[in-house]
Amino acid sequence: MGHDHHHQLGNHQQSQRAIFGSFLLNFGFALIEFIFGALFNSSAVLADAVHDTGDALAIGLSWIFEKVSTRKSDDHYTLGYDRFSLLGAMITATILIVGSLVVVVENFPKLFHPEPVNANGMLWLGLVAIAVNLGAQHLLSRGSSEHESILSLHFLEDTLGWLAVILVSVCLHFTNWYILDPLLSLAISLFILSKALPRFIKNMTIFLEASPRDLDMLAIRRAINQLDEVEAVPQLNIWSIDGHRHVAMIHIILENRQDEKLVKDKIHHILEDYQVVQSAIECDDSSFEHHHHCPPSH
Repeated sequence: MGHDHHHQLGNHQQSQRAIFGSFLLNFGFALIEFIFGALFNSSAVLADAVHDTGDALAIGLSWIFEKVSTRKSDDHYTLGYDRFSLLGAMITATILIVGSLVVVVENFPKLFHPEPVNANGMLWLGLVAIAVNLGAQHLLSRGSSEHESILSLHFLEDTLGWLAVILVSVCLHFTNWYILDPLLSLAISLFILSKALPRFIKNMTIFLEASPRDLDMLAIRRAINQLDEVEAVPQLNIWSIDGHRHVAMIHIILENRQDEKLVKDKIHHILEDYQVVQSAIECDDSSFEHHHHCPPSH
């Protein structure tokens, strides 16, 4: 048992080191991209620098917030710290969206007035970038955590982007089609926006405590209403903590006060199927004129 615990702890620390290493690699290379993108006058390289900066921030913030989100609930954060990982994701998505929009605004006019770029510089930078990305992807693909596997896909995706940069630089060796550079930068930016916008909207709805999209609220209400002991369900609120684990607040009218415990157990079984990890159930007895409240149930 102790050996397993130490083995898991070792794996976790190894995972943390790999994630932190990939953050340093991504952020350092993003800075290099900004410098050389400006020197080579390449919009595509600068667009990819925005992409890499977003990736680096996603890695860095998730590394920080992952540690915070594992803390247990306290008097200050009574529902726990899980939403910190959500906050990190929203900050990253915002930076990616703003950065991509800036690239689009900057490069759209260049479609009509293309500028010469340093094709040789783009080619060499692209080759170095692919070597760096493949190395990082190999390092992370050996990890067992879900986080590492997602990050390794990020690097693989980035490698494909750099292959496009190399292809454009090779074309520019033989032609003067400088329009390819702003076209590629717009393609990269639109690709980033297509990924970042849906994530931002999804995370925003979780933050605003909308009912989880994958939950059939009508089916849950129907299942509770169909319980023999339940007369009505005047209130059913379900919201998500982090997109995976949900919380419920329910108010039911019972035909008989003596059925409270039984009904609450049945409702908990219903909610378990929908990843509801915490719930407060308030019960009123229809046979009494005054309301009787059950203590919250967890």
